[in-house]
Amino acid sequence: MKVVDMHCDTISALLQKKRAGEPVSLRENDGHLDLKRMQTGKYLLQNFALFVELKSCEDPWQEVQEMLMLYEEEMQKNADMILPVLTAADVKRNVKQGKMSAMLTVEEGGVCGGSLEKLDTLYEQGVRMMTLSWNYPNGLCHPNLNRDRGRAVRAAANASEPLKADEMVKAYLNTPDVQNGLTETGRAFVEHMEEIGMIIDVSHMSDAGFYDVLQCTKKPFVASHSNARRVCPCARNLSNDMIRNIGDRGGVIGLNFCADFLTQLPTGVYNPGTIEAIVVHARHIAMQGGVECLGLGSDFDGIDTHAELPGADHMEKLWEALKRGGFTERDLDKIFAENVLRLYENTLLV
Repeated sequence: MKVVDMHCDTISALLQKKRAGEPVSLRENDGHLDLKRMQTGKYLLQNFALFVELKSCEDPWQEVQEMLMLYEEEMQKNADMILPVLTAADVKRNVKQGKMSAMLTVEEGGVCGGSLEKLDTLYEQGVRMMTLSWNYPNGLCHPNLNRDRGRAVRAAANASEPLKADEMVKAYLNTPDVQNGLTETGRAFVEHMEEIGMIIDVSHMSDAGFYDVLQCTKKPFVASHSNARRVCPCARNLSNDMIRNIGDRGGVIGLNFCADFLTQLPTGVYNPGTIEAIVVHARHIAMQGGVECLGLGSDFDGIDTHAELPGADHMEKLWEALKRGGFTERDLDKIFAENVLRLYENTLLV
């Protein structure tokens, strides 16, 4: 077993700890993912996202640059265990050296402020994948779950009867945005990303934005950390048609371990998360788009702790559960690593 994970928020989590005056280390920490547990979990490659919440910082560009500095510091300090990569060939080079690999990504296209020059700067700094949006409109596109609207819905729900509150929250969570897609700037970004070899990530995007990306691109793209909407109706997940289109394009969908994107419970009820729920999503995605479109996108350090997959050292449990769920060893090799590596070989230029 070798693990390739398309998404974690560990660098963002470490920066917040550093600002709070706490010691930080990618080698060993109390979050979901560190290098020692990655070794235990048999990791080949981890995508490290520089996640920026636009409305929690004064200068999103400065925020992403500070995360980049922390990432580079950790790569230098831990070069005996892990090395940064730009291409699939770099991953193979690291394997020969007995080292794990790290790929740099950005979660929130709004950090560029609409500037293609800043997008080019991110590419020059090693970013090879970008999630176009998070949970706010950002000048490029719109999300399916707008955090500002979500806060208003939850505030109104808190003043309602429990049954009414549950209906209000689920109506918000389960209603995709089919009207607001890519802006003109967003289209320019997507076209430029494809030209330079930066992978487009549609996780978090509105449904309208997804189909805009599909229409104005030719190369494979990813939903780095998204599940199946038919299994769990949250709008953060993908419809069957989206899954099929990603598969037809040669893209990859990373299974997200967030419990609320796996199963939907009544509002206010604790959702611990189960491995079996991940298996159900995996089987459904493979049925719709083929096993070749299925990968991993844990969202470690960006989600509440999954009760049965609490960290990077537990990945073998998922392998065994998927095997019991009907996937062959060959299927599992593809899901855990080969599908993403194939995508990188086909899309990353230098």
